[in-house]
Amino acid sequence: MTESPLDMFQLNSNIDEIHLGQHVLAEFFECDPNTLNSLDKVEKYMIDSALECGATIVQKCFHMFSPYGVSGVVIIAESHLAIHTWPELGYAAVDLFTCGSKCDPKVAYEFLKDKFCSKRASFTELKRGIITRNTMKVAERPFEIMEQIES
Repeated sequence: MTESPLDMFQLNSNIDEIHLGQHVLAEFFECDPNTLNSLDKVEKYMIDSALECGATIVQKCFHMFSPYGVSGVVIIAESHLAIHTWPELGYAAVDLFTCGSKCDPKVAYEFLKDKFCSKRASFTELKRGIITRNTMKVAERPFEIMEQIES
């Protein structure tokens, strides 16, 4: 069972607000086109990235497009990891959404950057589902950017 962020929040009264999830939106550039056009490799690396970051895999679904490109999702107990590739451009767009404190989507990002042989990459990490201690309800405001990295 995944630890609830609310459990952590209730234990630490010094925190003014928490977020339910971390959503990393990743861009991988100048990747190996053969890897990005391989259903087997993309599926394996997405599953391995989920395991690497500490996630619990529930289900997976991947599709190979004609003439090229792969889309897929790994459903994890902590949320999901999704991808779409453009091998002809050496580009992959990846969503890494995790909830709770068990897994770190940035670990999955680094893993995929290496496996796709990405020469340049970037990500934006968002806070999702912000809860304030005063109300103990999800604030009705947009997500917050936690971090942005280009490498």
